[in-house]
Amino acid sequence: MRADRRTGRRPERAQRPVSHRRRAGFRGRRPLLSLLLAGFLLVGACAAAGIAWDPFNTPSAQAGSAPQIGAPWTAGTGGAPASGEPGTAAAPSAGSPAPTQDAAAQGSPGDAADTGAARPAGALPFDLPQPAALRSGAAGRKLVFAHYFTPYPLSLDNARADGDYYTRHYLNPDGESGKHGKYGGLLRDRPLPVEPKSGDWEYANLQQEVRTARAAGLDGFTLDMLSLSGRNWDRCNLLMAAARSVDPAFKIMLMPDMTSLKTDDPAVLAEAIARLGGAPAAHRLPDGRLVVSPFKAEEKSAAWWTRVLEILRSEHGVQTAFVPLFLDFAAHADSFAPISHGFSEWGSRSYVGQEGSTRDVRKAHGMGKIWMQPVSVQDARPNQGVYDEAGNTATLRSTWTHAIEDGADWVQLTTWNDYSEGTQFAPSLHNGYAYLDLTSYYLTRFKTGSWPKIVRDTLYLTARTQFATAGPTGGQSLLMAPRKGTAAPRDTVEVLSFLAGPAAVRTAVGSAQDTHQAPAGVHSELLPLKPGTASATVVRGGKDGAQVRLPYAVDRTVEVQDLQYYAATSGR
Repeated sequence: MRADRRTGRRPERAQRPVSHRRRAGFRGRRPLLSLLLAGFLLVGACAAAGIAWDPFNTPSAQAGSAPQIGAPWTAGTGGAPASGEPGTAAAPSAGSPAPTQDAAAQGSPGDAADTGAARPAGALPFDLPQPAALRSGAAGRKLVFAHYFTPYPLSLDNARADGDYYTRHYLNPDGESGKHGKYGGLLRDRPLPVEPKSGDWEYANLQQEVRTARAAGLDGFTLDMLSLSGRNWDRCNLLMAAARSVDPAFKIMLMPDMTSLKTDDPAVLAEAIARLGGAPAAHRLPDGRLVVSPFKAEEKSAAWWTRVLEILRSEHGVQTAFVPLFLDFAAHADSFAPISHGFSEWGSRSYVGQEGSTRDVRKAHGMGKIWMQPVSVQDARPNQGVYDEAGNTATLRSTWTHAIEDGADWVQLTTWNDYSEGTQFAPSLHNGYAYLDLTSYYLTRFKTGSWPKIVRDTLYLTARTQFATAGPTGGQSLLMAPRKGTAAPRDTVEVLSFLAGPAAVRTAVGSAQDTHQAPAGVHSELLPLKPGTASATVVRGGKDGAQVRLPYAVDRTVEVQDLQYYAATSGR
């Protein structure tokens, strides 16, 4: 995406490490085999979640043609991608007609059904309240959204995961005619694979994403409006329809992306907002005002935004609640206050330096505005050569704790599915449902005001698959360096235990075996990262209980730099 985007502070030029020895050929065989083996391990999890992916036996049913290799990515009106953006588009989909902005956005509430996304029994350490309970009374006023990024839906071409566009082009350093080769491929992770579908597969996949978010307790998505035409615009409309069809109470907050939208005309943006805002799924306040929350609102002046809001009111009959999201909240809060219902900021992606959120919430509330708090997992951007040290789950737990203790009104998970920045909460190949399941625990406390009771032992295991200083042996020349101000890089395995009562936890990290005592409740235990795989088992009364294994082995020799944390849970 954009080089100046998504940091919560001014961009810093990453200091690149000296180049490492290159080796001719990182030509796809090992990554593809690893992906296939990992996919096989996930078949059971996929089936339990209603995905039922079988890459070895499922026919390759494609509703539309596969994307042309090297086809240009057209953001917005079809121009060249902005600096730092993914190089190619989501695949063309001849079998899935582009929706109209009106008919498709209506959906059909009569088709609403929460099928295929219910958690398996015992997936969580607690019993998640039903959606109705989380949406009523005081809990219903505390809203949780996830930032939806349209370039990375569940599937780009309705092909089998062993040879789809993600595998062939985004995860492969040689993909898209080698345009991502210098940073080892565009992505390091991908959506949890889904089986090919007949009919309108894009619509069906978006419905599945809505069901998954709803099952986790989320109230809706914030929709990153990257363009006003083309495939990303089509997906915006289709997501509106999908949300309406699955659950009329699941809302989509409009977030015009001011780092990507190419218009200086307030009337053009107002018209697009009015069109999407006319969909029943568009998030409105109880008084009927349409919520508009532009990303990097400071890209335009408060006067410019005043004109947008006035055109919406006078020419489209749309009353708005303006909740601008800033990269620098402190510098712009005062000038935007007269036109704003509330504020938000993109925030930091490391567990250090989160204290500023306390100050921001207090400032917003002191001005009589609501505050939408960013909550994040991690951030690693190969194509920008920068990453934040997330400290296993420390960033996730810290940002959620601040949202709870600082009194935020709304929360935005940043992000649901931006795989190019490694910030995804959505179920993914390398993380399964671990981060989303953890979020359900903190979300319940945020909404209800009470910590949920832990009724079953559950373990979460996180680690990288390589050491922070490992030098890739493949053809990668642009390496990620720590962002200025982030925590110091660390090489650790974390066992995060949710226990109904005290117990011993037996661990194995490579050849190192150990046991630690964990109290009832939530406990984080850090272990040194070592080559090999990691696992943990709850032991109580001499009997083994909940077990978790992270199937991805750590190796000292790596072909591509990958500094995202991988995660697994004993609950699935």
